[in-house]
Amino acid sequence: MSAELARRGVSRRSFLKFCAAMSGVLALPPRYAHLIASALQSSPRVPVIWLNGQDCAGNTEALLRANKPTVAEVILDTLSLDYSEVLMAAAGTQAEAAREATMAKYPNGYIAVVEGSIPLADGGVYCTVGGRAFAEIVKEVCAGALGVIAVGSCAFDGGIPAARGGITGAVGVSGFIKDKKVINLSGCPMNPENLTATIVQYLTLKEFPATDELGRPLFAYGDSVHQRCESLPHFRKKEFVKEWGDAGHRAGWCLYQMGCKGPSTVANCSTIKFNGGTSWPVASGHGCVGCTTPRFWDTMVPFYVEGEPKVIAAPTPVDYQTPVPGSSSGSQSGGDSGPSSSGGGDDGGIGAVEIAGGAVAAAAIVGLGGYLYARSRSANGPGGDGDGPDSD
Repeated sequence: MSAELARRGVSRRSFLKFCAAMSGVLALPPRYAHLIASALQSSPRVPVIWLNGQDCAGNTEALLRANKPTVAEVILDTLSLDYSEVLMAAAGTQAEAAREATMAKYPNGYIAVVEGSIPLADGGVYCTVGGRAFAEIVKEVCAGALGVIAVGSCAFDGGIPAARGGITGAVGVSGFIKDKKVINLSGCPMNPENLTATIVQYLTLKEFPATDELGRPLFAYGDSVHQRCESLPHFRKKEFVKEWGDAGHRAGWCLYQMGCKGPSTVANCSTIKFNGGTSWPVASGHGCVGCTTPRFWDTMVPFYVEGEPKVIAAPTPVDYQTPVPGSSSGSQSGGDSGPSSSGGGDDGGIGAVEIAGGAVAAAAIVGLGGYLYARSRSANGPGGDGDGPDSD
């Protein structure tokens, strides 16, 4: 670690300041800064398997958004990112072999990071990797992990693929993996500082941070955005923006009446900000949309109308069944057990060709499904399907 810091031009003072900042982010006493420094310099590299499901890779982009080497990057370099579909040079069978090799070499010794939701409908055909349902890969990887971290809103609770009108049966990681603790770093995207802090605590104390009932670390999701917002003094004075671009907007007044969901959202965006602490949405003149809250694509819309989150019924869980590969699949070794998925081949399984065909068919009908859903809402009238306020 010391050599790497020197190579990157990071002074000892900067490193210790980073450790002190991490102890603050984690809500640890100041004396823990030296423990963090010692742990980061002596800990062996921890293997990481980073999986991507139904997602836009926005969390990976957030992780890469730094414009110069930082101490946080050095810390992340102490991890061995053995598998990441977005970042690794290998592809195809070589990439899958790298993941399997890491799992075999470090049983219960690697961190599994999952980005994106997990589709469960129709045997998981709406997201496949290497001819296998993504759900099966998540199950396999998480089973042998020492810790599971779900990054972003899609991995938290299904995100936009799980919003009303979706057909893929998308769920978050903790909605699928029931036998292991999942650390949820919700947000669209998550803040990479929170990922760094989570990993730093594990390297220092050999345990992950305490969480709320939704699995979100309390150090990051303990206070509302509103409580720490720079516009809170304007809220208390009842100085609200009335129209985009008006004098209050230009002066940084409170955006609550323009739809800001800060009072209903727990996150530390207003304190640690984004892009190396440069800014965050409210500082740029845009209200919080509540992206760290459950099902925010449904409960927080419309984003630009004042009001509390809508209360809507939870979606019916999909009865997922492990696909049994057909003889022509070759994507899983023979002898795999588990109930067969309906709609498979002659043996009740799903072959590679059927999976690919299902994915293509899904892509074709998603647009039609959205159109029919919009038509049904229009026909029923505003709120006719029990979804609350009018949608645009």
